[in-house]
Amino acid sequence: MSESILNLAWFIPVPTFLAFFAIILFTNPRKRLSSTVALLGVVLAWIMCWIVALYVVLNPAEIIEHPYDVSLPWIPIAEGNFGVGVAVDAVTAVMLFMVGIVLTMIFIYSTGYMSFPGFMEDILKRGSLPKDEQERVEKAKKEHLDPRYSRFFAYISLFATGMLGLVVANNLLVLFIFWEIMGLCSYLLIGFWYNKKYPDPDQITPSMAGLKAFLTTRVGDILLMIGIILLFIMAGTLNFQELFEPETLEHLAETTVTLPLLGEISWAVLIAIFIFGGAVGKSAQFPLHVWLPDAMEGPTPVSALIHAATMVSAGVYLIVRMLPLFFVTHHGDNAAMTLVATIGTFTALFAATIAVAQNDIKKVLAYSTISQLGFMFAALGTGAWVAAVFHLIMHAFFKALLFMGSGSVIHGVEHGHHHLHEHGHDDDHGHKEVFDPQDMMNMGGLLKKMPRTGWTFIIGAAALSGFPLITAGFWSKDEILADAWYTNNYAVFWVLAIAAFLTAFYTFRTVFLTFFGKPRSEAAEHASENVYSMTIPLIVLAVFAIILGWVGIPSDFPVVGPLLDNPWHHLIGEQAEVYELHSEAPPFNAFPVLMSVLVALGGIFVAWLVYGRNPLQAGQQDPVQKLLGPVYTLLENKYYFDELYHLIAVRPTLWLSRAVKWFDINVIDRIVNTVGRFGRWLAGFTRRILDEWLIDGAVNGTGLVANATGSVLRLVQTGQIQQYLLVVLLSLLVLLAVAELIFFQ
Repeated sequence: MSESILNLAWFIPVPTFLAFFAIILFTNPRKRLSSTVALLGVVLAWIMCWIVALYVVLNPAEIIEHPYDVSLPWIPIAEGNFGVGVAVDAVTAVMLFMVGIVLTMIFIYSTGYMSFPGFMEDILKRGSLPKDEQERVEKAKKEHLDPRYSRFFAYISLFATGMLGLVVANNLLVLFIFWEIMGLCSYLLIGFWYNKKYPDPDQITPSMAGLKAFLTTRVGDILLMIGIILLFIMAGTLNFQELFEPETLEHLAETTVTLPLLGEISWAVLIAIFIFGGAVGKSAQFPLHVWLPDAMEGPTPVSALIHAATMVSAGVYLIVRMLPLFFVTHHGDNAAMTLVATIGTFTALFAATIAVAQNDIKKVLAYSTISQLGFMFAALGTGAWVAAVFHLIMHAFFKALLFMGSGSVIHGVEHGHHHLHEHGHDDDHGHKEVFDPQDMMNMGGLLKKMPRTGWTFIIGAAALSGFPLITAGFWSKDEILADAWYTNNYAVFWVLAIAAFLTAFYTFRTVFLTFFGKPRSEAAEHASENVYSMTIPLIVLAVFAIILGWVGIPSDFPVVGPLLDNPWHHLIGEQAEVYELHSEAPPFNAFPVLMSVLVALGGIFVAWLVYGRNPLQAGQQDPVQKLLGPVYTLLENKYYFDELYHLIAVRPTLWLSRAVKWFDINVIDRIVNTVGRFGRWLAGFTRRILDEWLIDGAVNGTGLVANATGSVLRLVQTGQIQQYLLVVLLSLLVLLAVAELIFFQ
């Protein structure tokens, strides 16, 4: 019975994969049918995810001690075959629980969000599309759907396949294949509206944002590939269960290699560093963080997919899955663990400071994601495996809620903006071409206009801020801080505490600027609530953003702890023990709890003082901008990292490409052309000398000789028999005379 249920893991990625092919091959012309096929695929995957997850939760001892791991022969190698297979343990189960439902909510939300986008109307007015595509767009407009509606659902179905396959993969090679599927889909979906342009030529477009994401994450992927190759060379396997055998880990930890500058280093640490490089790229950690904010150029459901259910979660999941390799050398006291903790801690604070000065509602959330992923990596780097997995799951729910809520806000404001256009009015700025529906300075007062969106967004914001005792974000973030304090990682603790304070501040800055006060634009004044297909998923996720965190309340927490007995730690903590990771729950300590409460409430209170008590009016300068002055400009421009990369990477690359182009045209092409001209001359020379004079001369000369000989011999053919007899007689006499001379001398 157990094996038959767990065998469902093989089929979890299949429905969405089949939906992808069905849409692109059959249902593409019928948009609503395409979305129905995609929904059917993801719902089937969700059901199987929850069946497997529920079985693991109800039978933890069986799976924790002996994880389900089945492989089939795939690639022949020197000894046997390299297998393709699936594995299920406690971590797989909780990931399937999260990914299944979050993906489903995003798919449902997408059916409402992907209505006819406003910028398409602007494109039609400018006449910048070919005639046949204009006709297609006009048809889509009548259907109130995006012209590429079917393509969108095909892409997100493949994206979902990538994440589902990655979660159930039982070895690193299979995981890497699904990892790259997600990389491809992120490129396609971030640049989905590739014909969207902006009046400002310096503003990144969706097509360029997709390319930026693809190239930046490739840097990390190359590092990950190197790590996978080295691991296979040294361990002879990429299967997780085989890698985590004590003998294999000890071999990797005790075998060393000497490198320039680094000196002697164990293979375990070196491989772990390369694998972490892949996670840094995929999860947008410093210094490869620059792609994620610009990924907001894609449709908002894509942002929710990337930030919550799939792509950036994959980087953390990779390190969660591979942490036994990181942890093996001196029980985590090594360069790899230190690097993970350092990068994560720094990124958490670094991204939080940038988010304070962003006015684009989606970019605030993007930098928030970078920061929260930093919390997870910091926890992993300090060995807090259980806390990191807890925050990974909790964050997915409330971050999906926030991104989908921001998309609902943008949709509502865009609706108000186009309502003005239809009635011949401009927005408050008088420039309808440059109106930005994602700019929070163009919002305000939307709680009354969009109550379902507003209240669910506030719940998600409270969870992200770690509002005490109630929200999931409080319990997951508190667990990370408590672990850092308990393990004496005080630098990590204090930096993360500051980042948590900033998180609460910028999150409720977003809330007050968006939903409170008076509308700061005519578009906000005419905004309206969205369809239920967009708001019901928000309500569902809002419920999880509150109650789900209760499963991780420490068992020694006063009053409620003993009642719930921390089922999360019983499940994931015991799995950590099997993998010989740090699994001990930190004992209750009032100080980190009090600090979690203070930073959350303190950040919310400061945001209320600045933005809530006296809401901003239209055209009013941001008080924080006025207070921080040039520092605000530095934060607003993201520490000029894009400009720095342009200076040290993009510009030299462009210069090198131009230099190579010049060298190609002026050196290589000239050499090739010279060789070609010489070849043509040589061919002409050989044609005249060898072919025409020698070969043709010999052939023609032979013909002439044969012709002349024939002309002479032809004269003897008279047709008179007496002449022929005379010739025969004379020939016979000559032969006899010759024989006499030779034989009878």
